Amino acid sequence: MANAFAFAQVTLTIDIVNLRNNQGSVLLGLYDGHQAQVMGLAGAIKNGRATFRVDNLVPGKYAFKFFHDEDNNGRMAANALGIPEEGFGFSNNARGFMGPPAFEKWVFELDGNKTIQCQPKYF
Repeated sequence: MANAFAFAQVTLTIDIVNLRNNQGSVLLGLYDGHQAQVMGLAGAIKNGRATFRVDNLVPGKYAFKFFHDEDNNGRMAANALGIPEEGFGFSNNARGFMGPPAFEKWVFELDGNKTIQCQPKYF
């Protein structure tokens, strides 16, 4: 007999706050616990905030990364040294040193409907 929990579907709401302006959009990649991309999303910005709602997810481990695509070109702008010129972030507000954080730092358990709030880092 199958576990009823395995068939449960939950909603994840991701609230990106403290964006430095309302220009462009926020691009977000949602990943499963094995670093496989589940989906890519684009969100409009209003009052310095972009909110994403993902329905019908199976409970488990997930992670996301995002960036504030201020010029709406689909790519993160970086200077000649490779330092991002647009805001970016990871679930759990994970931060790396001289590069992105280890995947384990931005993975979270989704075992019921959940709202996660994150803010971007700007250089």
